[in-house]
Amino acid sequence: MANLAAGIPCPSHAYVPGLNARHPEDWFDPIKDTARPGMDADALGQSRALVVGLAYLDAGYFWECHEVLEAVWMALPDGAPERAMVQAIIQLANARLKLKMNRPRAVLRLCDIVEGHLADARCANPAFGLDPTIMAQSVAETRRAAI
Repeated sequence: MANLAAGIPCPSHAYVPGLNARHPEDWFDPIKDTARPGMDADALGQSRALVVGLAYLDAGYFWECHEVLEAVWMALPDGAPERAMVQAIIQLANARLKLKMNRPRAVLRLCDIVEGHLADARCANPAFGLDPTIMAQSVAETRRAAI
């Protein structure tokens, strides 16, 4: 198994529904297990799940990003800006996956959803150090690619 930067495990392929095989059901469990209910936002921000999820997004492993970050999202309390930011990242990954699947209307719908989550994520200190303005630029690029 290859690794991305910093020893992040790299799946054998980026899963695209309808195009290739899904990963074994438990492949991501050790990563997801680093984000547990009851952890505070600071601990979740340092979790392997968040670090790996962001690396997967950057490397084009969009389904895998969603799979890993869902554990972080579920561990965060409702209404927390960090939860909104993770949801924005998950939906951005989903939009990019739909772009690979040639589903432009789904991409545009998901970009709208991401923008709503980014509005909810705005606070004095950027959630997990992730700047919503930079995230919004990624959404705009994704939207342009769908048009």
